[in-house]
Amino acid sequence: MKSISPFIALCASLVTGLVLLPLIIFSQTELDERALIEVGDAITIKKQEDFLLNLRFRMQNRLAYFSVSDSDLSPDRFEARVRRLRLRFDGYLVDSRFQYYIQLSFSRSDQDLDRGVIPQVVRDAMVYYFFDSDTYIGFGQGKLPGNRQRVISSGSLQFADRSIANANFTIDRDFGLFGYHTIHLGRSELILKAAVTTGDGRNAPATNNGLAYTGRVEFLPFGAFTSNGDFLEGDLYREPSPKMSLGIASSFNHKATRANGQTGIAIMEERDITSFMVDMMIKYNGWALLGEYIQKDVDDAVFTGLPENSDFPEFMLSGWGFNAQLSYVFPSNWELSSRFATVQPERQLSEFTPTRDEYLLGITKYIKRHRVKVQLNTGYNRFSRVPDHLSAGTNDHWIAIFQVEFGI
Repeated sequence: MKSISPFIALCASLVTGLVLLPLIIFSQTELDERALIEVGDAITIKKQEDFLLNLRFRMQNRLAYFSVSDSDLSPDRFEARVRRLRLRFDGYLVDSRFQYYIQLSFSRSDQDLDRGVIPQVVRDAMVYYFFDSDTYIGFGQGKLPGNRQRVISSGSLQFADRSIANANFTIDRDFGLFGYHTIHLGRSELILKAAVTTGDGRNAPATNNGLAYTGRVEFLPFGAFTSNGDFLEGDLYREPSPKMSLGIASSFNHKATRANGQTGIAIMEERDITSFMVDMMIKYNGWALLGEYIQKDVDDAVFTGLPENSDFPEFMLSGWGFNAQLSYVFPSNWELSSRFATVQPERQLSEFTPTRDEYLLGITKYIKRHRVKVQLNTGYNRFSRVPDHLSAGTNDHWIAIFQVEFGI
């Protein structure tokens, strides 16, 4: 494993937390991983005790600017669009043990039409069965239990987008069987999550005989965050006492057929992908710190003997990425936030792709927490180790993004 200093730092934090912190517990669940059956802001339809439907929508309207270079501030391009537009349905049938979660997307980029020609409307389609409050299983298409920022809903981010580390190395939605179990250890809890899925991503037309195996462990040494805040960016609830969540995850995708595993275009030959992730979330009195390290290894990442004029990619990206975010929410619900993220491809890919660093500052006004907010981000993207044939498209540049989130 190359360039592992960020990984060592996060592991040190994880080990220190496990050894030194007192053990306290409350329940915690991801907001975007399972059905919501108690939503005060949603439109709710209920029939006695055998049927519940919650209906929610949200949209993200965006205007963005990208400079030509770090010294030439004239616009290279603008982005003006509906970044996300989604409908979400969840609730239960028969009784509260049988829950469901459906999420549909309607904007161009949300349907992956920026990269393909087939609209991907269905994002999530999951059914769950709860054995008890600590153990449940899911079947269908949904988010894999990977790195924290991937699991966090795009509507609960403190920046307009997830980090470049997440964009390049994350695992994504997939179809299969999911399992969740909470172990109570005194006043602490250990949360175990696992999934066996196709490995081909959402809405795959067909699958091969390879599968993906994913597992995640979370430890909350200081007890539960307010309103599941370990899967909400920013300390909007101004935790009155320190809270911490530590996570570690791994995934093996056997015979992957797409360039990024669950996402990306089709590749010429199947490949095995191994991903390792470690992350943490700390919150206290308006302050929030998020850190993530993701390592992705691909067996034989470079393809040789591609046909002429082929649409297949020449390589699959492997390497490591790191993301750190620090923020403070004022009592007035204004937030200042900062991010540093980096993408470090494996050296064998130096002739194909550059390294990249992302520096961002953000100002957010939370009008109704994450449901209604206004975001302004500005920052700098720096490229290094740039291959000669890519130099024209990888200039260091400045960015600015204005985004309005509105939903229920």
